[in-house]
Amino acid sequence: MIFNLLSPLADDFQVFNLFRYLTFRAGAACMTALFLSMLLGPSLIRWLRATQNGGQPIREDGPQSHLLTKKGTPTMGGLLILIALVISTLIWADLRNGYVWAVLLVTLGFGALGFADDWLKVTKRNTKGVSGRHKLIAQALIGAAAAIWMMLLLPPALSTTLALPVFKELLVPLGILFPVLATLVMMGASNAVNLTDGLDGLAIVPVMIAAGVFALIAYLVGNRVFADYLQLHFVPGTGELAVFLSALIGAGLGFLWFNAPPAKVFMGDTGSLSIGGALGAVAVATKHEIVLAIVGGLFVVETLSVIIQVFWFKRTGRRVFLMAPLHHHFEKKGWAESTIVIRFWIIAMVLALIGLSTLKIR
Repeated sequence: MIFNLLSPLADDFQVFNLFRYLTFRAGAACMTALFLSMLLGPSLIRWLRATQNGGQPIREDGPQSHLLTKKGTPTMGGLLILIALVISTLIWADLRNGYVWAVLLVTLGFGALGFADDWLKVTKRNTKGVSGRHKLIAQALIGAAAAIWMMLLLPPALSTTLALPVFKELLVPLGILFPVLATLVMMGASNAVNLTDGLDGLAIVPVMIAAGVFALIAYLVGNRVFADYLQLHFVPGTGELAVFLSALIGAGLGFLWFNAPPAKVFMGDTGSLSIGGALGAVAVATKHEIVLAIVGGLFVVETLSVIIQVFWFKRTGRRVFLMAPLHHHFEKKGWAESTIVIRFWIIAMVLALIGLSTLKIR
């Protein structure tokens, strides 16, 4: 909004030229989102605590320590992330950019689904919420709408293809299957972050790390000079997503202030489904879907641990892990929660560096 209002004045007043710089607006979006989340956090947490009778329901079959340390903590803290993220994006992004609106569609759509899920959990006092089938159907519809929208925004040569990291010229033609793949990427990222969100601070920091990586990717692929130099596929307009992702980092930092152990609030499905879907949508827009699987490898491993556990238990009646997702396995082995969280953060950082290296290895 500020860009659309003030950048035209740059021709007459030099000071307004600052608002044309993507890097300035990205930094401003991050700081705005951080300020908003810090400002609104205490009031929002008090409201959530007052409206939720007993906070987030805790799984009876989970680690027993959770019944003592996490009982009564309010959920739906993802609202704090969404409010700060959306307001900051609307203030600092170029609102004529279609990619920004497509990613916001996924973020808010998945966030609304997560809100409904959290609301059912706290009102019915159980851990089920929206049924898995209905959740997947809603995600598929939202994801498909965004995928078709982005397909229309993408350059014709890229609109129905899958780009592979390392191989600079190789594009896999998918045709009408591209929206299907794009939808699965968004759904997969959303649910993977949701599965990872089980310990204080565990999910939000890897999300911020991934957002930082993709902010750089969006900036590079949206700039013809840098894209040509690095031999990346140039996607005009996607640089504006760096503003959105910077706002996500700022909102995440503000949320972490209140989610740091011992957490005053959990993000819930309101947060995890929305920010995971946002990462997936950005990966589709920037043609780096496979790189997301590398950068977000921690989320992939957490998801695979659940799939393996369920598959093997149904086949043999035995468990591969003491408990799934994987972070609960290490809890059962006696690792301290802080140890698990910090070590998983380190793994996320290493995977992010590996993902970034694909930009140069061609």
